[in-house]
Amino acid sequence: MGNTLIGSSPARFDKSGRIKIPEKFRIAIEEEYGKELFITSLTDEAIQIYPLPVWNSLTGIAGEGAYHFRPSIRKLLIRVNSKGMKYRIDSKGRVLINQVLREKAKLEDEVEVIGLSNHLEIWNKTVLEEMLEEGPLTDEDFENIAELMSKEKSK
Repeated sequence: MGNTLIGSSPARFDKSGRIKIPEKFRIAIEEEYGKELFITSLTDEAIQIYPLPVWNSLTGIAGEGAYHFRPSIRKLLIRVNSKGMKYRIDSKGRVLINQVLREKAKLEDEVEVIGLSNHLEIWNKTVLEEMLEEGPLTDEDFENIAELMSKEKSK
């Protein structure tokens, strides 16, 4: 479990706003998590597609104790649930991305689908390229990443 969604793949929206999940990602999601997804946007620059078990695990903390009273958790849940929705991958491997999410992320016909270990992100190709060019990883970034990874391994 875990690092099944890696790499990237181009994809296209159809006229109804559906996207066919690239096969390598769809197979990995269905085999490991099933067909149910939660689709939302955390920042409006891209759309996140979470297998429902992953989403439930990530947000499960809000259901425990008084965590849902924390302003930052409450704000996150309101944001993602007001924009997001639970979907099921159809028989042709497609999911509907609502118009509001597509517009906010500037998604039109052709997009890039990126695997981020346990979920996918859908990006406007131009926006993605600009973001990567404007903010390359620095030595400090690599040091922070190495520190986080070593902490995670020691758990």
